[in-house]
Amino acid sequence: MKFSTIGTSWITEAFIKAAQYSKIAELQSVYSRSEKSAKDFAERNGAKNATTDLDALLAEETDFIYIASPNGMHYEHILKCIENKKHVFSEKPMVLTEKQWKEVKELAEKQEVFVFEGFRHLFSPNYEILKKSLPDAGEIRSVMLQYVQYSSRYDKYKNGEEPNVFTKEFAGGALMDLGVYPLSMAIDLFGEPKAVDYFPVLLSNGIDGSGTLVMTYEGFIVTILCSKIAQGSIPSEIHGEDGALTIDRVAPIEKLSFYNRKSKKSKELAKDQLENDMVYELEAFTKMIEQKDIVSHDLWMERSRLVAKWSEQARRKQGILFPGE
Repeated sequence: MKFSTIGTSWITEAFIKAAQYSKIAELQSVYSRSEKSAKDFAERNGAKNATTDLDALLAEETDFIYIASPNGMHYEHILKCIENKKHVFSEKPMVLTEKQWKEVKELAEKQEVFVFEGFRHLFSPNYEILKKSLPDAGEIRSVMLQYVQYSSRYDKYKNGEEPNVFTKEFAGGALMDLGVYPLSMAIDLFGEPKAVDYFPVLLSNGIDGSGTLVMTYEGFIVTILCSKIAQGSIPSEIHGEDGALTIDRVAPIEKLSFYNRKSKKSKELAKDQLENDMVYELEAFTKMIEQKDIVSHDLWMERSRLVAKWSEQARRKQGILFPGE
């Protein structure tokens, strides 16, 4: 398959490396709003073309577009790609609202293309082991998931600059940039919650630098800690009546253990996996396209809908609104 990219950040480079490693897809061209960024990125990553003209990029003969523009631009870029009958691999968050998700879904069906939200942590081998081991914990009673990671851009924010991930204009903040990782994991493992509450720590510009998301399920609570202004070190855990599953981090999972309450013994479950775990989600995406796997597409799109629905509701309760909302 041939693909092009929108965005020139480190995550785009990681995706290109995953494609090169797997030999699944070949990079055709790159797009950036900056001509210099586009040319430098293309030269560094072996792209045939570099452009600041999105229409020109979409006119090329490519199979799909990888989107890693700022969060707030994903929606418009996805629609434009679909209109040009391109399959879409979008970094999270795919959209900001359930309404946007519906528009993307309907247009993709009309144009007969697939849309995929890049949740790399949900396609890795160690995550599959976690899912298969979940019944061993017995009836779930509590869950704590954390993604607390100090952003390299926070220092720039404190110095008076406005990095994209710390602005409402580009849909930044802890929940949308990091919180969607554990949120998507909780939804994937346990389904749709009954209710969600969010308790953010707001910065001076109204963006959530950190926050605690509380998801209510029948019989248990999922507590999610997310932050871009502090650094965490504690693991995440799933507590059941028969035992507990402990993971070192939500993305990627490198260590995974199960503690058996009855035997009082712990067992390491994690296996070695690729350092660049984007390979696994790329494999799932391209396989879906090649096999025209509508069942998987609809299943993954439904997960994306729930992530958009509940992250939107959590933000709205706290008045964290982005342009156009």
